[in-house]
Parts: sequence; structure tokens; C-alpha cells
Amino acid sequence: MAAPLDLLTLEAAATWYVRLNSMPPTEADQQAWRQWLAANPQHARAWARVEKLQSQWARLPADVSLSTLAGVKARRRAVLKTLGLLLAVGGSGWLATEHLPYQAMLADQRTATGQRRHMRLDDGSQLDLNTDSAVDIAFSADLRLIRLHRGEILVDTASDSRPFIVEAPQGSVRALGTRFVVRCGPTFTDVCVLDKAVELRPLNHPSRVQCLNAGQQAHFDRDQFSAVTPSPAGVGAWSQGMLTVIEWRLGDFIAELSRYRRGVLRCAPSVASLRLSGAFRIDDTDTILENLSQSLPVSVRFVTRYWASVEAA
Repeated sequence: MAAPLDLLTLEAAATWYVRLNSMPPTEADQQAWRQWLAANPQHARAWARVEKLQSQWARLPADVSLSTLAGVKARRRAVLKTLGLLLAVGGSGWLATEHLPYQAMLADQRTATGQRRHMRLDDGSQLDLNTDSAVDIAFSADLRLIRLHRGEILVDTASDSRPFIVEAPQGSVRALGTRFVVRCGPTFTDVCVLDKAVELRPLNHPSRVQCLNAGQQAHFDRDQFSAVTPSPAGVGAWSQGMLTVIEWRLGDFIAELSRYRRGVLRCAPSVASLRLSGAFRIDDTDTILENLSQSLPVSVRFVTRYWASVEAA
């Protein structure tokens, strides 16, 4: 059985693919590529994987296309996206585009579990990514666009004549000079407005518009909106490293806390209905779990470091 392809070889294949497709290759480029290809059987195997990937290229998102590239940063992003796809294909030569979350895996900006990121965008807007989130940022002369593939973001838009739109899998959010939070779930998208207003449009019915003002929240799927309700206290506090709750069910609190913690974190049904309030620092989930027993009749059982269960004391 052939040894697995190493990462450096796959990265070299991805680099060659970008180099040969970003502009008409010169004869020197083609000669150098042929020399690389013949230098090692592993190189030929890696390039074979590229060719298998090319057969499915038309099924991939348009923004993965490498027909036009500008600048070193764009070229490097293209290499990394191509490398990610080569790793996703693996030895089978088949990319499951219907099941693989490739948009999130190849997104321009990502955070891991427990990680947050603050960014200042080219127009002066502020963007915060919460734990386990992925976005693409696509600003053009006519539009400011953020594609939210996974997770949660907080946006504080700067004054600019171009529309500012957040696209989520279930629809879009248009900012009206505002500060707002968008959270992407498996079947619907939550939006909370902190300042000014936004417009929501479901994916399958873009002519339907729901306006949300400061202090309001709603969610929508691909077809319809929920009722508009007041935003909960502490929404967006995660951008400051805090989780603020008022009379939350313990089960809901543990489910939310698990987003910031690697591994498995569960709450026993017997204590899930207990209520708690407070402000908690999400960068130290161990301390939060240790302190739960001081305010509630519960204990935390650690099966391993990355497997914990909140149970009755």
C-alpha cells in the first residue's frame, strides 16, 4: 500500500496548480513544473489528486475559481484553499461537496473552539468573530459583503455609501448604519440589533423584508421570519469575553458554555431546569464549572479532562 501523501508535497501541488492557472504559464513555468513532476513519484501522485479534483471543479463555489488572481495575498489564499480541497479529497479522489462543510473549512477568516477574533475592515467597520466561526469578506466597489458560513459575528458598520450585507445560509441581513449580532444555526439564523436597524431577507423569498430596530431580535429560515422580540440582556457580551445570563435554565447555560469548551460538556436532565443568573468569563470554563456547585445543588463529574457532566449533588 502506498504511503500517505505528506502535507509539503500536497502544498507544492497546490502551489503549482495556482501558478499554472492564475495567468498564462510561460515555457519556463511549464518546464519547471515538468521537472518537479518527474523528480519524485510522490509528486506525480499529488498531481493525480489535483486532476481528480479538477473533474469536480464545476461543482465547487465560484469563489474557489482560480481563473483570476491579483497579488501575493490572493495567490497565497488560493494555494491554501486548493490545499484544503486536496486534503478533503484524500485518497478516494472524491469530494463530497454535499456533505463536507468546505465553505467554512476554506473561509478567509476562522476561529477555533474557544477562540475569538477582533478585526478592523478596510472601510473602518469593526468585526468580531465568536468561537468556532468562519466568514469570507468580499468588499467591492459597489458592495460590502460578509458571508457567514458558521458561528456568530458582531458587526459595527462604518459610514459608507456601499450597502453592507451579511449573507448566512438561510438568507441575508442588510445593515442600516448599525451594530448587530448574527448567529448561524443549522436551520435558522438569529439576529439581534444593538444600535440603529437592519433588514432581514429569507433566502427563498428575498422580496420579503423584516426590519429590526435597536433592542429587537428575530430569527429566520429560508422561507419565513419569527416574531420580533426584545433582545436578551448581555447579547454580544462574548466580544468582551463574558457570558451574561438572567434566569437561564441550567441546561441552556451548559449548552451555551459548551460552545467555548473543547470536548464534551453535558447536563443531566435531573438538574437541567434549575435557574441561574450571573456574568461569567468564557475564557476560563474550568473555573465556571468549579463554581457552579457554590450557587446550585450540583456537582461536576470529569470523566476525562475533555469530558464533563453536570449532575445532581
